[in-house]
This record gives sequence, structure tokens and C-alpha cells, in this order.
Amino acid sequence: MVNQKGQGAKTAGADGGAAKPPKEAIESSVEVAAEMREQAAEPLAEVLKRLESAYAAYTEAEKEVAKAYKLNEKQVEKSYKEAERKANSAFEKAVEQAIKARDEAEQQALRDREQAIQQAERDYRKAREQLTKSHEDEVRRSMMARDEAIDQAWSTRTETLEHAWKKFAREEKT
Repeated sequence: MVNQKGQGAKTAGADGGAAKPPKEAIESSVEVAAEMREQAAEPLAEVLKRLESAYAAYTEAEKEVAKAYKLNEKQVEKSYKEAERKANSAFEKAVEQAIKARDEAEQQALRDREQAIQQAERDYRKAREQLTKSHEDEVRRSMMARDEAIDQAWSTRTETLEHAWKKFAREEKT
């Protein structure tokens, strides 16, 4: 703004004493001030417009950032849910495979057990047959040995009796 008192004093002293009347000086000062206000108001209005535009862009950017954060949050949540679903699926699959492997191992163990029982029964029958045959062979050998021993004893008895009778018969003759 213009200093009205200073301008009035300058105009009065510039002509060397011929001063303008104070009314004209005031009007002139008012005109200059209004003109300056208009000039100052135009750039100020322009700055305010730019400021309002910048603020609107800032609030719009702020909204877009918030929207981007929310979108990112949804994507992260979606990724988490997908990872959780995959982890659960992998877990269920692993449990199913473990159960299947356990069932197959149990079935194989039952088959192996059954085969072992059948093999043990075959081995038992074979051993029993061998023992029975061995027993029968031993009984047969024992019977043969007994029969031979009885025959030997009978022969020895017969010979001994014959020899004794021969001796007795000779002695009687004498």
C-alpha cells in the first residue's frame, strides 16, 4: 500500500511550495490505492485459485492413496487366504497320503503275517512228518534190534541147552 501522508507531503514539496489541495490529493491517493488493490487482488486471486486447485489435487491424491491402501489390503488378504487354502489343502493331502500309506502297510503286514502263519504250519507239518517218520524208523530199528536180540538170545539158549544136554547125556553114559 501507498503511504498517503508521505505522498501528500511529497507533492506539496515537489512544486516548491505550490501544494495541491488536500481533497485532490486524497482522491488521487484513493485511486492509486484502489488500483494497487486491484493489481494485488488479481495475483492473490490467481494464487488462491492455484492453492485451491493444488488442495483439491492433494485431497484427490490422498483419496487415491487411501483407495490404493485399501486395494492393497484386499490383495494381501486375498493372498493370505489363498496361501491358507493351499496350506490346508497340502495338509489334508499329506494326511490322506499318510493314512493311505499306513493302511497299505497294515494290509501288507497282515498278508505277511498270514504267509508266515501258513509257512509255520507247513514247516510244522513237515517237521511232524519227519519226526513221525524218524520215530517210526527208530521203532522199526528198535523192534529189529529186539527181534535180533531175542533171536540171538533164543539161539544162545538153544545152543546152551543143547550143549548142556549133550554134556549131561555123555555123563550119563559114562
